[in-house]
Amino acid sequence: QVQLVESGGGLVQPGGSLRLSCAASGRAFSSLALGWFRQAPGKEREFVAAISWSGDSILYADSVKGRFTISRDNAKSTTYLQMNSLKPEDTAVYYCAAEGRGIATILEFEYDYWGQGTQVTVSS
Repeated sequence: QVQLVESGGGLVQPGGSLRLSCAASGRAFSSLALGWFRQAPGKEREFVAAISWSGDSILYADSVKGRFTISRDNAKSTTYLQMNSLKPEDTAVYYCAAEGRGIATILEFEYDYWGQGTQVTVSS
């Protein structure tokens, strides 16, 4: 079993930056792939970014490529999502997820564990 707790969300102006964190406990963190998803009001949850257990495989949604960066710190059992050049359309609840095989994937159903989410609001 893995517990995930997101933090770092908040209100930011367009063009600003935020860094989300996701702290994991339970199973050996280094064996997990980690992903970030988001859900905007009235929309389905969508993939944002993912990183494999080794960090060698990283995936991004086209909508965030070049602006967001996913990373992991195995010593701290934490994954991060650095978000730059934020836009109003990035407003959503952001969820951290863990995948037990260690393989980065865009597929929501492949993830075994989910956090509760953190709100990101981009508005002037």
